Amino acid sequence: MRELFESTIERLLADLATPEYVLGCEGGEWPAELWAAVEASGFTLAAVPESLGGAEAGWADLYVLARAAGRFAAPIPLGEALLGNWLLGKAGLEPQTGILSFAAEADLSLRDGAVVGVLRDVPWGRHAQSLVAIADRNSATPSVVLLSTESAASQTLSLNVAGEPRDSLHFTGARVLACAPLPASLSVEVLQLGGALLRSAQIAGALHALLDMTSAYASERTQFGRPIGAFQAIQQQLAVFAEQAAAAGIAAEAAFAESDTLFATFTIAAAKVSTAEAASVGAGIAHSVHGAIGFTQEYSLHLLSRRLWAWRSEFGSASLWSQRIGQMVCGAGGEGYWALLTDHANQQLCTLERKSA
Repeated sequence: MRELFESTIERLLADLATPEYVLGCEGGEWPAELWAAVEASGFTLAAVPESLGGAEAGWADLYVLARAAGRFAAPIPLGEALLGNWLLGKAGLEPQTGILSFAAEADLSLRDGAVVGVLRDVPWGRHAQSLVAIADRNSATPSVVLLSTESAASQTLSLNVAGEPRDSLHFTGARVLACAPLPASLSVEVLQLGGALLRSAQIAGALHALLDMTSAYASERTQFGRPIGAFQAIQQQLAVFAEQAAAAGIAAEAAFAESDTLFATFTIAAAKVSTAEAASVGAGIAHSVHGAIGFTQEYSLHLLSRRLWAWRSEFGSASLWSQRIGQMVCGAGGEGYWALLTDHANQQLCTLERKSA
């Protein structure tokens, strides 16, 4: 299944998500053609159980979809739809076609089938038709809720540094489209964990694309009669970049593999820290090697570097996830430290997470 996903999404995005097309979506313009093609391919339902009409793919297989979305800087909520429908399926709710996103930062109260509260920093919130969130997060019975964006009382529109919509939606007694208790096996932070998982893969994909672009430029741009890539100083920078990109890819893929059924908190935290740091280093080297041309609007370098700068802090910065790792290590204690590093069974990780919260 993974090979089929990879070949199909790579071909689709290579044909449609060209730099010119992505640049045309700057400022929140909706790429209707690209989304229609992705949805027609069935990718948004890939993680849904077969009993509900999906492919029931595990996150190990879905890694290639999130990575490709990052590699091509796809200006659509593909990862968000994957995660939203996955959580709906876990809760036994019907998956959604159309534009679906989720809100990791939710302050919602559910009473008699209606919600009051706010969803913050919702990816593509202004374009989404429906949203997944967790209501009553601090109660003994949190719920998975599906909301229509049309029922929002108001919206506060915003863009991240890459020009991608990150909006806030306010609800005052809106009826939910569907709701169900959050499964006991899932944390109330499931959407933040899933968001961090997705962004780690997108960063890994964008880093490899940026590395390819930078290496190609270094072999073509000449100075003093030879390509700048022949100079030792440039070679050293490219070697560091390659190390960071490889480390980010391994960390992200490991997080997806160990989260195949339930999210492995420790590994996701490590992946988000690793990819966030690699994003900072990689983008800096890419602009250093490219020089002035890398800062021009016409050259496509910024489509990747600005996303790296944005994604590294979304769903938790490197500092936040480093603190979480420290809390989990302290919670495990001396006797549980080695098991924490080597045994990432989901049940154990959920227990450690609750202890360190």
